[in-house]
Order: sequence, then structure tokens, then C-alpha cells
Amino acid sequence: MDYKDEQINEIEALESIYCGEFEVLEVEPFHKFSIVIKSEEYEPDTDNGLSCRLEVTYTAKYPDEPPIVSIEEEENFEDGLVEKLMEHLSEQIEESLGIVMVFTLVSATQEWLNVEWDKIKLNREESAARKLKEEEEAEMKRFEGTRVTVETFLRWKEKFNEEMGYNEKKRLAEKEEKKLTGRELFMKDKTLDKSDLKFLEDGDSVKVDESLFQNLDDLDLEDEDDDDPDFNPDASDDSE
Repeated sequence: MDYKDEQINEIEALESIYCGEFEVLEVEPFHKFSIVIKSEEYEPDTDNGLSCRLEVTYTAKYPDEPPIVSIEEEENFEDGLVEKLMEHLSEQIEESLGIVMVFTLVSATQEWLNVEWDKIKLNREESAARKLKEEEEAEMKRFEGTRVTVETFLRWKEKFNEEMGYNEKKRLAEKEEKKLTGRELFMKDKTLDKSDLKFLEDGDSVKVDESLFQNLDDLDLEDEDDDDPDFNPDASDDSE
């Protein structure tokens, strides 16, 4: 078999079939080329559909020996999909040895991308449905409320007051309203210990009205003996 001739004929056919998606990358020592493959619902620059570039390099005895195949520039592939696709292509290569197989590999890749994209779409829809259900259930629980006890109410009230700043306002108000003792007031206001001295320094003297003390003799003052509990006026009369 003329392997070189078989390879050139296949490349000419591929260029005709995949015009616009086919690109020759190397010619020597063997042809290396790539073909862009997309799922049916692929949309560029979005997360819709799958796309990749299949690179194929001929070997000296292709198609009696397998070509070198790789997956490049994959788009929207989830973790592990490249490995799965390569396993699928390896199976196709083993089954196709002896005949030119690139068209078969491209078709198998195209079908695989469509199947995998359907699975991804289904998973996305199920995930969205679960998320919606969880949100609805959470909303229902909000309306159901929680059974209130004295303890839970007090905890909630304390937390609420803290968040609203009521506790801090109350502490400040109590601090403002606290009555200071005379000593606390004195210690707080340092001007009080100088007030008497300032009063004297202002020159104001205390005047005493002496007339108030001139008629003290007219006052009916009792003898000091009246203060003696042993004094008995009747005893003096008996002695006379």
C-alpha cells in the first residue's frame, strides 16, 4: 500500500467536506491538520453548546497504524470531558484500523459533543429547579416563623436592642442622669475649692450690728444652778 498516496487523497477529501473548518498545520515529515467541531446548539462567546479543535497527525504507516490525535481549544467543557472524549476516540481508532478514518473520528466527535451537551443542559435544568425549590421552601419557613418562648424572646430583644443601639443609648442616658454626691461634685469641679478665697479677695467684709448685743442685760436668763439637776428651791425655804 502506498501510505503517502492514501494520506494525500484523504486530506483532499477532508478539505472539500470541512471547508472553512479544516486547516493544514504541517506537511513534513507527515501531514498535521486540525478540524473545528461543534455541537448543534453551540453559540460563540456564550456558555451554550460545546466546541473543540481536533488535531490529527499522520504516521508513516497510517491507516494501518493509528494517527496521533489530540483535543485542543475546548469550550464549555466540564472537568473530565476531554479525557472521556479521548477514550471514545481511541475506541473508534481501534475499530477503524486499515482504512482512512478521520471522517469517522470527526463524526464520532460531533455526535459525542451533542450527547454530552444534552447531559449538561439536563444537569443545569435540574440544578436550577433544585435551587428554585430550596428558595421557595426557605421563603415558606420565613412565614411559618419560630415558636417563641420567654428565653428566645429575651435573647431576640437583647440582640435587637444592641443592633438598634438602644442599649448604648440607655447606658449613656443613665450616665447623664446619675446624681453626683457633694464630694463627687467637689472633685469634679475644681473651682469650688477656690470660691471662698475668691469671695474674700473681692473685698466684701461681714458687718456686725452691735446694737443687737446692747440689751443683753434685759434678757431673763436663768441661773446656772437651774441647769443643776440636784438644785431644789424648796430645800432653802425649809432651812429658814
